[in-house]
Amino acid sequence: MSLLQGINRLRFVGMILLLVMTGFVVLTAARAENSKPSPGKLRVYFIDVEGGQSTLFITPEGESLLIDAGWPDNKYRDADRIAAVVKQAGLNRIDYVLITHFHVDHVGGVPQLLERIPVGTFLDHGSNRELNDAPTVSGYAAYEKILASGKTKHHTLKPGDILPIAGIKATVISADGNLISNALPGGGQPNPFCKDSEVRSADKTENSRSLGVQISFGKLRMLDLGDLTWDKEMDLMCPLNKLGRIDVLVVSHHGWYQSSSPALVHAIHARVAIMDNGEKKGGSTPTLQTIKKAPGLETLWQLHYSDEGGAGNNTAAEYVANSQGTDAGNYFELTGTSDGSFDVMNSRTKLTKHYTAPR
Repeated sequence: MSLLQGINRLRFVGMILLLVMTGFVVLTAARAENSKPSPGKLRVYFIDVEGGQSTLFITPEGESLLIDAGWPDNKYRDADRIAAVVKQAGLNRIDYVLITHFHVDHVGGVPQLLERIPVGTFLDHGSNRELNDAPTVSGYAAYEKILASGKTKHHTLKPGDILPIAGIKATVISADGNLISNALPGGGQPNPFCKDSEVRSADKTENSRSLGVQISFGKLRMLDLGDLTWDKEMDLMCPLNKLGRIDVLVVSHHGWYQSSSPALVHAIHARVAIMDNGEKKGGSTPTLQTIKKAPGLETLWQLHYSDEGGAGNNTAAEYVANSQGTDAGNYFELTGTSDGSFDVMNSRTKLTKHYTAPR
């Protein structure tokens, strides 16, 4: 081999090595770009507890909030359903459990839940005020026993308080019969729907004392008022709409007619309503009709087909988690981003519907 041939061969090998190294750098950079974590998302699970409530929020930081624990049951139905979703979500504990009020379909499942999964802190509106209803008194006594054990922390909340949960802003709207006195950012406008809402007498039960929250994740806003009643809704929303617009409404009181006045449902212009009704509990015909007429509503999602609502008032079948005559414990999963866009998935059908960010 001549000297010139040797030099050319070395040049060729050098070029190959340069190309390989350049390609490696480009490939490595591409892999690094693709391995960047995706923007954090809020996950929300609407768990079927057969006409009670149990809604699990998981922030991008991994902190968790469960609103209500469903019913007591000798087969641990609700506790097992909640625990299964918690574990599916990759958690081994619940940081906060918020009890909206002390009716048995909301607080009754607490002792059994604690047998299935640890809880860090309980949040509530204070003491039970409904002393003439035996199931309520019994459910509250069992809850008090849990608090007295010292195994968890406990805080009482009032309107205007902010829950200490990283990744979301959860503002208390109602608690122990009291309401926020000032409008939230984006609220404060005159409410034209007050005139469409009849005036009802004051509720005397624990429902009217519900601990309700608005949860904001960036531009995404959700509202859960527990079982807050019609009269309290009117106090909150009239003559001024203190809440402004909401993206996702957790329909109050499982869709029963004692709640969901036009003054609330129509004024907030929710894009999505999610109803935690049972087949034979909640989902009242007047409420279904009010929600269907709500300005801006894109979809009503129901945990169950409502017997009372019938074919003419229930939402479309693809938006029902548990079909008529079934008790499968199917749930909804909402995945939200801070720009205000979100997806809702029906675990029965695996249907996912996307809702774009508002302009």
